Formats: sequence, C-alpha cells, structure tokens
Amino acid sequence: MNPQFRSQSGRRHPREREKSEFDQKTIDLARVTRVVAGGKRMRFRACVVIGDRKGRVGMGVAKGTDVQMSVEKASTVAKRHLVKVVLHGNTIPHAINLKFKAARILLKPAPTGSGVIAGGAARAVLDLAGIHDVVSKMLGSKNKINNVQAVILALSKLRPRNVKGKTVTE
Repeated sequence: MNPQFRSQSGRRHPREREKSEFDQKTIDLARVTRVVAGGKRMRFRACVVIGDRKGRVGMGVAKGTDVQMSVEKASTVAKRHLVKVVLHGNTIPHAINLKFKAARILLKPAPTGSGVIAGGAARAVLDLAGIHDVVSKMLGSKNKINNVQAVILALSKLRPRNVKGKTVTE
C-alpha cells in the first residue's frame, strides 16, 4: 500500500481499493423502466459473473439507479452465490447435458490445447471458472441470463471422475 494514502490513524484512504480475489465480467446491461404515477422510473439491470479462475464461479443480477451501482450490487449478489466446480486437469471430468428453463447446455471435455470452444455467455463463465479446454453448445434460448444460469447449474452438477473405484481429482 502506498504510504501517501494512509491517514495518521493507519486507515486506508477512501480512494484506495484493495484488489479483489475474483475477476468479474458484465454479461448483460439493460435499461428497464417502470411506469408510476408521475411518469416512468428508469433503472439499470446488470448481470455479472465473477470467478477466481481456480474452480469457483458465481452469477448475480441486480438493479440500481445508475450503471455503476447496479454492477456493484450484482457482483455482491454473485459473491453470495458461488459454486465450486470440479476440474480434471484443465477440463471437466465428464460430458453433461442440462436444461434450465428454455436454455439447454451441452458441455464436453476436450483434449489439452483445444481451448474454450463456446459462445458468448458460456465462454465468460467457463473462462472465469478456470476451465481451459472444453467444448460447449447452447441450445434453445438466446436469453443471456438463463444461459449463464444453465452453465453454472451444469458446472455444479459435475462429479469427480472414478477410476477403478477411486475418485480422481487433479
């Protein structure tokens, strides 16, 4: 910490922020309105995915009066809804096909060096979870929020690989 930002009491300066252990990505940002007696009330809705790239990932959706407030609230919600992902090296232990509302997700392990083969919302979640080699396909829905929730639900359903009666995790 830079000594010029320290007060004499030893507390941090309000402009100085500590580095978070999580990376975050804004998936969706929408302006939403509500009709009230005096006219329309405008707010912003943010969908944020956070992850530590080591197997933990979470998603949050929140509304606020401005963009920054909605993103901060969504990241706070995401921290409360973290999911631990089972990894097998740089990929996932097994294939999974899952449906969440109208969104369907197919995740398959890939050989080392393949990279993340995924579109939009799924790519962001898989990158932040720390999965380097995976093939995915989104089916059925173009709704980003439902697609992200489907990917996170699929990742939470993964189980460690069994080899000759022993559980193997790397």
